Amino acid sequence: MSDNQTTLYTMPGTCSLAANIAIAWIDAPVAVHNMAYGDHKKDDYLAINPKGKVPAITFPDGDVLTELSAILAWLGAAHGGEGYARDTTLGRREAEALSFMTTEVHASYGPHFAPQNFAQSEDAQEEVKQAAYDTLKDHYARMEEKLTTAGGTWYLGERSFADAFLYVLVRWLDQTPMTLADYPALAAHRDRMEVDEGVRTALARQDMEPMGAA
Repeated sequence: MSDNQTTLYTMPGTCSLAANIAIAWIDAPVAVHNMAYGDHKKDDYLAINPKGKVPAITFPDGDVLTELSAILAWLGAAHGGEGYARDTTLGRREAEALSFMTTEVHASYGPHFAPQNFAQSEDAQEEVKQAAYDTLKDHYARMEEKLTTAGGTWYLGERSFADAFLYVLVRWLDQTPMTLADYPALAAHRDRMEVDEGVRTALARQDMEPMGAA
């Protein structure tokens, strides 16, 4: 990528899709560089983000920003205009929602994606995975209630970056023994997102496909 570009690094199937969607929604002047799975552990990318995770944003001055919630906050502040200002009711609620999705929901997927990091034997790994699914069921029930209470269209009643992250989390649910049919508002949100032009642009940039009925 050009040293003169601000660039988002993504990888298929990851939470970086939320930042990719955000860029499409606000038409931010940020290039998207999609890596093949595994490239995040190679030296070229580790020189950018030693944590070996996506997303990361590189800036022309050499600075690097990591962590999804921080990247979304920067995108809103730098390119989102008044609609994404943090000093509004929606902005405060968005920050709260993204914090919950990151520290609670996303974090609870650890035993699902990498059970070997939590237990050694196969039986123990299965136990920690099942415990994670029990926790995730509570999280998704909370998000289902939140979305329904907000009117069912947008997570906070108006479109925000929380919807971009929620879409990622709903996609991940399909990889678990849980069923989206138990969360009809979340299922409708996914289908609505998948006809959104910005979401489709972001999916294409990350070599991903829609998953719902749309």
